[in-house]
Amino acid sequence: MLTSIHDDPPILICADLQVEYLTPGRRHVIFDGDAAMARCLELLMLWRSNLWPVMHLKRIAQAAWFNPASRLTDWIAETKPHPGEMTFEHPLPSAYSSARFVDHMSSIRAMRCVLIGFSLDETILATAVDGFHRSHRYQVVIDAVACRQPGTDDAAAYRNAVVNVIGNFATVQSSAELIRTSGAVAV
Repeated sequence: MLTSIHDDPPILICADLQVEYLTPGRRHVIFDGDAAMARCLELLMLWRSNLWPVMHLKRIAQAAWFNPASRLTDWIAETKPHPGEMTFEHPLPSAYSSARFVDHMSSIRAMRCVLIGFSLDETILATAVDGFHRSHRYQVVIDAVACRQPGTDDAAAYRNAVVNVIGNFATVQSSAELIRTSGAVAV
């Protein structure tokens, strides 16, 4: 089904586009994040140029990683929220661990969300599952997400397994499938 993006634009949710994920030696470093980051920037620029709604998620925790006092939790410079874009800090993998996020999402009717960013195997997976159980519709843009280095030798198989699980709770599609030349967004 196609819906005109101008009639009901989906919300672009940028998940955890933080310095922590691109810093070598850190626990959650993403080694192959360049391609996903490039696609995230393209989608973010498209949403901003059309004045469509954008939200940003920021992972925080009181630990040696995602410590809110550390500069490593800062947004990646190119993805820093603009005025008017909502931001939510979440202490657990799911964005729904933020009470503000839960309140905001429950106040939106007929919402569709496009989820991009980092931590495919944590934030994106957990948020898609939590959203599914709240009847929120998520689309995960497969070429605009990345996960940390798994504790396995076969990173591609690990990523595919995570994507297969997410597919039970959200629509999984490429950015090319998401954005069509006609200016419509698949839902």
